[in-house]
Amino acid sequence: MLRSLYPEIEPYHTGMLDTQDGHQIYWELCGNPEGAPVVFLHGGPGGGCSPSHRRLFDPQKYNILLFDQRGCGRSTPHADLTNNTTWHLVSDIERLRSLLKIDSWVVFGGSWGSALALAYAEKHPNRVKALILRGIFTLRQMELDWYYQSGASYFFPEKFAILQSPLSESDCKNMISSYNRLLTGDDEAARLEAARIWSVWEGETTTLLPNAENAAHFDDPYFALAFARIENHYFINKGWMEEGQLIRDAVRLQGIPGVMVQGRYDMACPPVTAYDLSRIWTEGQLIMVEDAGHAYNEPGILHHLIEATDRFADLA
Repeated sequence: MLRSLYPEIEPYHTGMLDTQDGHQIYWELCGNPEGAPVVFLHGGPGGGCSPSHRRLFDPQKYNILLFDQRGCGRSTPHADLTNNTTWHLVSDIERLRSLLKIDSWVVFGGSWGSALALAYAEKHPNRVKALILRGIFTLRQMELDWYYQSGASYFFPEKFAILQSPLSESDCKNMISSYNRLLTGDDEAARLEAARIWSVWEGETTTLLPNAENAAHFDDPYFALAFARIENHYFINKGWMEEGQLIRDAVRLQGIPGVMVQGRYDMACPPVTAYDLSRIWTEGQLIMVEDAGHAYNEPGILHHLIEATDRFADLA
């Protein structure tokens, strides 16, 4: 029988972290205050957390920290790109860990969250008890080109044509750069429309089968503006990392156990990245889900994620 989400749960404590450089970070704690600490890192960048993310963990066994990364979700200012980089986020995770007096914890990240989890674990390996990753993404140029230039476009040609629609033919030669001009420009209408189109492209291509509810979420204007602006901002700057850095530095994960759950037909984050990471991080078990795309709530992916969180729930 396939595993599914734990029952709905509300936070027992919430707060706002003042980063001292212009951002207020929303955070919440759920589950058992005496349980094994785990931090959930959402995707995007710019995706924010949702109540269903709390339900990936046994609330009797885990003390669950979720937070909205800079500029998205309930964090403020909304859609702001100032002081918003991978390394700012890594510092935010450490601030939250220190604030909550947690020595070390399980780190869970999916999609962009997997990249952030790797960046954090490679910088602070002594703070990580285990890694649970889904839809592995490391910001290599080949990964960005696949999704925004040529690759996923062959599977979703009519949807990719919509992604190209705000751009001239010459602008389409560098989609990320051209969208950056729209998403950071002075024309508010063009900015909002570009954000919606960018966001919907992802919402409609991340599940193996069409999912109207998922697509509608990405079409929400408030969500789309933060999602598109922040995601594009990170991608045009290559995450403020050297090419291939996250896989190269996975040697620093020695001694950290973990699981990588990867959909075989993941169009946003192709399986080659998970495979390449598994060859360096040998203590990370790669689980290839043969009947899934990218989304965490596809049945096969969700089953293995719940099994993974259960597996590491007893880490003291």
